[in-house]
Amino acid sequence: MDGVVSVRTVGHELALKAAAAAVATGAAAGCPVVAAVVGAGGDLVAFVRASGSPSPSAKIAQDKAYSAASFRVPTPDLYAMVSGNPALRDGIVAQPGLAMFGGGLPIEIAGVFVGAIGVSGGSEAMDVEYANAGLAAIGARQF
Repeated sequence: MDGVVSVRTVGHELALKAAAAAVATGAAAGCPVVAAVVGAGGDLVAFVRASGSPSPSAKIAQDKAYSAASFRVPTPDLYAMVSGNPALRDGIVAQPGLAMFGGGLPIEIAGVFVGAIGVSGGSEAMDVEYANAGLAAIGARQF
């Protein structure tokens, strides 16, 4: 059909596997985290919260995943894209659900963008490490 577009997106089984792997990696390091996986359109597909993770991390993980999916880049790259333009940077930050710090990564499998993962509860470096563990568990590109 003309004018109709097909969008490939991560399914719930892969999404849950990625989120569970990210949370398990954090737990193994003694860092309780939250992991959220969204599909290509930014809608929540899977969510895992470790016991003892910080309460705000539930929303932050979802925001990181949504941001990485929306712009199809790791969340720190989003900041780099807008930081040189104060009006753009301040305008983007004011939008609900966007996060521009480490822990949100796009999910690319076999070169195809299918969603994103967001992890929160540790330092930025830890969140990125655990998000990458989630990506590795499903055979996705790591960042």
